[in-house]
Amino acid sequence: MSRYRQRGFTLLELMISLSILR
Repeated sequence: MSRYRQRGFTLLELMISLSILR
């Protein structure tokens, strides 16, 4: 689970961060 978070969840977190910045 920890590896998945750094593998695919990174993209999701980036998208969420962009939404917050917008």
